[in-house]
Amino acid sequence: MKTRKMKYAVKGMLFLFLIILGTNKAVWSFCGFYVAKADGTLKNKTSQVIMVRDGNKNVITMYNDYKGSLQDFAMVVPVPTVLKQSDIKVVNQNIFNTLNDYSKPRLVEYWDQNPCRRNDMNEVVVTGVNKSVRRNMSASVAKVKKESVTIEAQYIVGEYDILILSAKESSGLKTWLTTNGYKIPAGAEEVLEPYIKSNLKFFVVKVNMEEKKKMPGDFLRPLQLSFKSPKFMLPIRLGMANADGDQDMIVYAFTRKGRIECTNYRTVSLPTGNNVPLFVQQDFGTFYGNLFQHQWEQEGKSVAMLEYAWNVTPQPNIMKCDPCVAVAPSAADLVQAGVWWLNGKDWNDYSDLDDDDEIDNSKDVYFTRLHVRYNRKNFAQDLNFMLTPNKENYQARYVITHPAAGDFSCAEGQNYLKELKKRRKKELQELANLTGKSYTDWNTSFLQEENSQLSKTDASYAKAAVEVKNEKTNKPNGGLIFGAALLGFGALVYFKQRAFVQV
Repeated sequence: MKTRKMKYAVKGMLFLFLIILGTNKAVWSFCGFYVAKADGTLKNKTSQVIMVRDGNKNVITMYNDYKGSLQDFAMVVPVPTVLKQSDIKVVNQNIFNTLNDYSKPRLVEYWDQNPCRRNDMNEVVVTGVNKSVRRNMSASVAKVKKESVTIEAQYIVGEYDILILSAKESSGLKTWLTTNGYKIPAGAEEVLEPYIKSNLKFFVVKVNMEEKKKMPGDFLRPLQLSFKSPKFMLPIRLGMANADGDQDMIVYAFTRKGRIECTNYRTVSLPTGNNVPLFVQQDFGTFYGNLFQHQWEQEGKSVAMLEYAWNVTPQPNIMKCDPCVAVAPSAADLVQAGVWWLNGKDWNDYSDLDDDDEIDNSKDVYFTRLHVRYNRKNFAQDLNFMLTPNKENYQARYVITHPAAGDFSCAEGQNYLKELKKRRKKELQELANLTGKSYTDWNTSFLQEENSQLSKTDASYAKAAVEVKNEKTNKPNGGLIFGAALLGFGALVYFKQRAFVQV
């Protein structure tokens, strides 16, 4: 069964390769595994991928967080065919910052107005989850033994030396790597085998140090690959060969017709629009990290989480988020990400004559952000995707509301304080529902109200917290109630049976 699953996962695989950029301390990573001339301890943890898909054409740009030395590491990624040099290019690393900053989960804040004194309610964006991932990778590639591994193509693209290899068996590729001084992760041979049996090639990248010296800065740029394939997949299993626990992948997907979703794992929308306590503002990153982990576990882990979906077609006066935490990606940004249809039809390119989808001249661009946390146990297959007609707008969005200030002595003000008390209890309860952690788990000074006048009322977080705790303590034990009811039902059945026998 295990072999059948692996073959099925590989059968329709298109390929995906991701590179991550950064400083000398940063690292690369993606769905391949990393080979090293050091001790082989580097681990693949987080990656970012831009996927552009329309018809059978795909453009993939990847950015990863594999930690290692610039000179001593190589990355190996399965690909469906021998790519031409024109299919490979480097892009500016800032495109990942642009897409992440714009689509990341966000915290927004509102202000109440004092009912005893009319004020305007304002809204501003406080922050978004900002995880800058900067990484680099490199390695050296040595001579190939013709009987086990063949060099199908060899290029220099920007600051990279690129080889495309084919292998007859996984042991041959493993031997080639180890013979030339590379340490490969334990279990890599088993993972390589189904890709080799499916006749896939292997894309191996290292940094060309001479070319790198000609370029400003000490970062590495992402590589972007273009290819045609009827399959829409990401080969994540190879990246698990040297994974240390769970790995995270952020997928930024662009299509012309709607959202993308996984076909072999559920796609789940995260809770959104929830009101949370004010102190979440002090550490929104931790709040969202707890929320994601809790929701991922509740959904059974074998899922892809939706964090953003919107029409981002570059047109003026079109709302692309509500609210926005950054400037929307421009047409130039989208083209750099690989959205080729914004440039119009290239009439010198006849490679798409058999592609019916190329008839669509729409300039629409739909942006889907998926967050996948995967591991060997819960993701036995590579990720398969499909394009859907779903154009509904969505964003992971959480709300804090500042209380009104001033005098509340009027009747409306007293009613406001009563409603504020209820709201704050609900916010504390919502915090636990979303994250699986109560307010007591937070290292925060939330008891110190921003409004000193409110701290003396029942509407304070301190008072609300006490009530939430008391309600939880005094809540009847559902298990005991169920047990008592079951016992009563058993007694009833017993007496009825006795009555029946007596009759």
